[in-house]
Amino acid sequence: MALREYDRKRDFTRTGEPRGRSRSRRRAEGEPIFVIQHHAASSDHYDFRLEIEGVLVSWAVPKGPSIDPADKRLAVRTEDHPMEYADFEGVIPTGEYGGGTVMVWDTGTYRNTTVHKGQPRGAGEALAAGHLTFELDGTKLRGEFALTRTGAGTRQQWLLVKRKDDAASTRRIPVRSATKSAISGRTMHQIGQQAS
Repeated sequence: MALREYDRKRDFTRTGEPRGRSRSRRRAEGEPIFVIQHHAASSDHYDFRLEIEGVLVSWAVPKGPSIDPADKRLAVRTEDHPMEYADFEGVIPTGEYGGGTVMVWDTGTYRNTTVHKGQPRGAGEALAAGHLTFELDGTKLRGEFALTRTGAGTRQQWLLVKRKDDAASTRRIPVRSATKSAISGRTMHQIGQQAS
């Protein structure tokens, strides 16, 4: 998906979201980044984003990520976002696309671990093929996860699943126990209040 779809949906004279740039600021060194943003829009959800080929490839996860390998979380593919969006935290005005409070719930780096027929597969190629595995190193989430496409169409449906490893847990529910921003320490309420 091109960033023009991201730009088309937004009125940048009204929203504080960053303007999309053409595959803008790919980091020159280090692991690619990920960000998970809690988004209280018309329906509360979590936006899961992975840096792939210079943009943040994005999925809306209605129930948020789980670290229980038995949970299969629906993840609906949305438009790619610019890299600058990884730092966006604030309120999108009512009436604008995605209107509501946005918090950077988790952020960090990830390592692509996708293998196909015994060979490593790049993240872009894995995305196109519909199956991507990766290891997160975030402030709240760690360990290996998988994203698998289950349907095609304009709103591709995927499943986000935690792999069994030392970071997995059947007891802890991070979206309930860790409710503050990973970058500002604020709650959703505090972010919303500061913007008003």
